[in-house]
Amino acid sequence: MLSSHDLFDAHFHVIDPRFPLVSSHGFLPGVFTCDDYLDRLKDYRLRGGAVVSGSFQSFDQSYLLDALHRLGPSFVGVTSLPASVPDNQIMDLDRAGVRAVRFNLRRGGTETVKHLESMAWRVHELAGWHIELYSDADDLSELYQLLLSLPAVSIDHIGLTKSGFATVVKLAEQGIRVKATGFGRVDFNVRTALKRLHSANPESLMFGTDLPSTRVERAYNDDDFRLLIDTLGEQEAARVLYDNAIAFYKPRSTG
Repeated sequence: MLSSHDLFDAHFHVIDPRFPLVSSHGFLPGVFTCDDYLDRLKDYRLRGGAVVSGSFQSFDQSYLLDALHRLGPSFVGVTSLPASVPDNQIMDLDRAGVRAVRFNLRRGGTETVKHLESMAWRVHELAGWHIELYSDADDLSELYQLLLSLPAVSIDHIGLTKSGFATVVKLAEQGIRVKATGFGRVDFNVRTALKRLHSANPESLMFGTDLPSTRVERAYNDDDFRLLIDTLGEQEAARVLYDNAIAFYKPRSTG
């Protein structure tokens, strides 16, 4: 085992060619199935995780429903939905394990930001879901007051950019969740960022592998996992690796 810590992987993708894929800015990802994912993490104490829809999957739900069925009830889904989605479909997805709607403000493939507020309240009131934002940190300042007014929000990949990172810290202080993911995507010192965010709110950070790390120069590696433990210490790392995400995502099972 890589570590004795339980892991709820708060952010990874499944890319199964049996289901629809769409080109995103000329990009189509390689294959990364549920079996590929489980094999990659065979040396971890994997206890669940969040399958996140990428821009290349747009509004398709078929791959996600299949993945959640294969992975089991300790895994949840983060999907993309059009604003026109009927209530009954949201509830069907909830029963299958979906727990959030993603707004990809950086690459598209999701609804536009104009639907952010109405969707956030609608899915929360219907099913207790939250929204997840894939956005550069320097684009979050103009959304700051809106995000604080919403019932539940998380931000992907530590906000990505040094410019605007202070806004991410302020959001964490106010209860917004921040994913400690995509360390190979950011343009700042990850260790320093983790310390600042954890100090701002120890319940905010949630670790994820970001596998298979599409469109990034440096893919996830095991040293990212070790870095988090080394930076925060064993006790606080346990919260970031498992406890915080379990409390936020509420999977059907905590196996």
